[in-house]
Order: sequence, then C-alpha cells, then structure tokens
Amino acid sequence: MQISIIVPVSNEAPLIRRFLAHLRERAPGAEIIVADGGSTDGTADLAPGFCDRLVESQRDRARQMNAGANAARGDILWFVHADVELPSQSLDEIMRIMEDSNVVGGYFRIRLPGALIYRLTDNLAHYAGMLLRMRCGDHGIFCRRTAFVDVGGFPTVPLMEDVEFFRRLHRYGRVVHSKKRIVVSPRRYEAIGAARLTFAYGFIATLYIFGVPLSVLARMHQYMCCAAHEPEPSPA
Repeated sequence: MQISIIVPVSNEAPLIRRFLAHLRERAPGAEIIVADGGSTDGTADLAPGFCDRLVESQRDRARQMNAGANAARGDILWFVHADVELPSQSLDEIMRIMEDSNVVGGYFRIRLPGALIYRLTDNLAHYAGMLLRMRCGDHGIFCRRTAFVDVGGFPTVPLMEDVEFFRRLHRYGRVVHSKKRIVVSPRRYEAIGAARLTFAYGFIATLYIFGVPLSVLARMHQYMCCAAHEPEPSPA
C-alpha cells in the first residue's frame, strides 16, 4: 500500500524545509504533499523540491487537506501538521495497523515536551479522546482513501473539522491508535500560556460534546486560544 502524507501549512517559512527533510528521513518512500493556504511569507516557494507535490487553496485547513487528499496517489492518507516530530518507523507502524482489513484508520498518541502541565495535556487528550471519540489533527490521523471518500472528507466548518472528520471515520469503521508518540511543538502553549490553553481546549471540547454550535465555539477559540500578536489562524 502506498502512503501519502498531506501537510496543511500557512506561513510556515521558518520551518517548512527542515520539517520536510524530517519527513523524508522518518517516512522514506511516502508521497509528500504540501497543501498551502495562501501563505504570504514564501512558504509555497520554499516547499517545491522538498515535497512531491504542492497544492494551493484558500486559507482553511479543511479545504487544504481535502485539496491535498484529492491530489494524492496513495491508498492510505496521512494528515500531519508541520510542527511535529514523527516517531521512527512510523510507516511500518501504519502498515501494521492497516493490515487488518476491518480497520479504516488510526492515529498516534502525542507528546508535548517540557513543562509538567503538558503531561496533563497529553493524558487528557488521550483518555478523554478515547472516551468521547475525539481526536484533533496533532495526532496524525490516517485512513484508507476509500474511507476518506465515503465519509466525505473534512467538513468545511468554522472549527474542529478534524474532530468532526474523526467522528465520521469512527462511525464508518474501526479506528485504532498507535502507542508510538508524535512529538508536538509547544509553541502555541508558550505563546498563549500552558495552563490557559490547556483549560481552553478542555472547556471548548466539553461544550462541543454538549452540542454548542461550532460558530460559537469558533468565536470562543479566537478569544481564548489566540495570542494578541498572532494573525487569525485557520480553523484547527
């Protein structure tokens, strides 16, 4: 089975080449597709030569990932953020999981390096996510192309498109997690505040479970989870 890695990016010039070189090292043989969302810092100019294909769309993570998936040739689609460190032998791990024909997709556990509060974030994300059948994009969600098409890809919603997609995938078939860890950059926690962002994510996830509209959650996310100096992010 061929694996295609789709990387949604927006203004990631400082790290894009280093990250794509890391992908080549940790996932040799995979097709790498960068899905740029209208970057203004030259990200789209830096990626070619370090990836197999560059696709461009408007700045919206769901649309970017769908565009990348549409351009991919692989039987398995793996959605990876540009500020993570992949575990070694990650492709072998995905292939091992997907050998079971009843499995439609999977994801990795995450690890935030550094402060003690990040251990709370790691474990809350894992165990609460298992209970509530929620996973965000940091977990490196992967799935069969056929399943991706059948569930309709990522929905274009104001927030939590990755969670919505994951729940659709979970309803479609069996989803398995790997014990291997993706190391996630703590840059947003450092910009916003580790305790504040951990609380905000947990609070928003709780409201989501109780059916608060995504448009309302998106406004809350902008207020609680974005530093004043940051440009408005694409929905995450």
